[in-house]
Amino acid sequence: MSVNLTRLARLALPVALLIGWAATLAAQSFETRARAAWVYDQTTQTVLMAKNADEPLPPASMSKLMTIYMAFEAVANGQLRIDETLPVSEHAAAYGGSSMFLDPRDRPTVEELLRGIIVLSGNDASAVMAEALSPDGTEAGFARLMNARAQQLGLTNSHFVNSNGWPAEGHVMSMHDLGILADHIIRDYPTFYPIFSEQEFLYDGRVPANTQNRNPILGLGIGADGLKTGHTSEAGSGLVGSAKQGDRRVIFVVSGLSSQAERAEEGERILTWAFRQFALREVATSGTQIAQAPVWMGAEDAVGLTVAENLSLLLPVSVTGSVTAEIRYTGPIEAPIAQGQRLAELVVTAEGLPETRVDLVADRSVARGGILVKLRTAAGLLLGKVAPADTADTAAPA
Repeated sequence: MSVNLTRLARLALPVALLIGWAATLAAQSFETRARAAWVYDQTTQTVLMAKNADEPLPPASMSKLMTIYMAFEAVANGQLRIDETLPVSEHAAAYGGSSMFLDPRDRPTVEELLRGIIVLSGNDASAVMAEALSPDGTEAGFARLMNARAQQLGLTNSHFVNSNGWPAEGHVMSMHDLGILADHIIRDYPTFYPIFSEQEFLYDGRVPANTQNRNPILGLGIGADGLKTGHTSEAGSGLVGSAKQGDRRVIFVVSGLSSQAERAEEGERILTWAFRQFALREVATSGTQIAQAPVWMGAEDAVGLTVAENLSLLLPVSVTGSVTAEIRYTGPIEAPIAQGQRLAELVVTAEGLPETRVDLVADRSVARGGILVKLRTAAGLLLGKVAPADTADTAAPA
């Protein structure tokens, strides 16, 4: 006689064992004045807020992050040396706006150009770097390379016409794409990333009035250490920012603000909200049983469920909604079962945050039952007492 073992069951979560803080937690929704925005907790890979985040918009100088990323990549793979000098073309020197004030007689090093792009937002410095890396030696050729690399990085709502965000038809990026790019820069090139926190760069002692980093959140004492501002009349004021406090890092992108002052205020507001309204909580310890699942044809009737590694989750701390958690598994689970075997899934849902799913494993091994278990099971089946039934769908508030 066969038994159907493929029914989906959900088990109510023993919350007292799993989550040790107050019930009914949720974050207040954040209202931003930006036309488009994206806020991301990098530590837990959690999107905290998105507003028109996938809309392609003029990125202004924030698109220099793509040039910077590709320059970091070129240094890392040996295509460029950090102390190598590069020529300045007439095309690069002709750029206006924010600038290193390069001229064709200059021979800046790659390191100087990186600081010129990051700290001074130099349009000319971006073009010099672009021409050095371009397959055909032109900025347009580098833009084609940017587009190909952007697709590889998953920047699906971006298109580049130049290296620096100078206003051009079709030169666009979404806030989500800029956030993905910032995440890559921070994760992929930690050695270079500290350049973004530098607040001053003096190139060759020229133009003392243009030596300061335009990033308004640096130096505020809130852990801010990057990344890039942008402004044109079409795009408004924008900022790709990041800050680290304790074990958490937050990345945010805003665009379409009315002024530099509003950009500064909005950047600080977003970081304050992200760190104050969400907290990283340890909710389960590896090896600690948080639930049991019934076992079919085993030497034991049930097996304990636990997390494979200590589990921490980012959760809201303002009281307005609820956090629920449940365990999902297909059961009863047929023996034999090995310790550490994946058996179930923990699903945590908090208002305003994406659903979190974590694998649960067996806390011990359970052998196949012997002849007595088989006889008992057969007898139970004959009496209609053992056939598995669907457990009621339940969810426990955290």
